[in-house]
Amino acid sequence: MSLKPAVAASTELTTPGKAHPSPLPTHPTPIKSNGPQTLDSRELLGDQAIVLIQHQGEIYRLQTTRQGKLILTK
Repeated sequence: MSLKPAVAASTELTTPGKAHPSPLPTHPTPIKSNGPQTLDSRELLGDQAIVLIQHQGEIYRLQTTRQGKLILTK
């Protein structure tokens, strides 16, 4: 039995017939699924450390810590 070395997957997309592959999108379109929607925290926070979220008449505060963790408080 022979073992073949694993081949690393390329991060570039290629299309047959094109000389140069298209770069990966910076904001990929979410994949439709039956599960919950996944958002990158940068989409919510942008370049701010704190964002306020209104939910059912209440204001919540989402913030990042110095260690890069998220805290949600009412």
